[in-house]
Amino acid sequence: MANNKSAEKRIKTNERNRLRNRLYKSSVRTLTKTFLKNLEIYKKSQSIEDKEKAQNLLNSIYSLIDKGTKKNVFHKNTASRKKSQLAGYLKAA
Repeated sequence: MANNKSAEKRIKTNERNRLRNRLYKSSVRTLTKTFLKNLEIYKKSQSIEDKEKAQNLLNSIYSLIDKGTKKNVFHKNTASRKKSQLAGYLKAA
């Protein structure tokens, strides 16, 4: 249990940050999984609609990663690596 005001504040701040980090990280993971599923569908069908759907998902993942980086959820190099990896998957398809 916290013994002074600053310790209580740190507990509240850490909890707030933990929840924010969890939101961004889990959202990025979930969208990445959906993106990879759509990419598999595109590889089989080779239709333009499926590629556009995958591209739209990629854009929304980029947006979430960038927002997370701005709020210090992701390190900038980690964010860059994730984005590069996802773009490579789409390019290879």
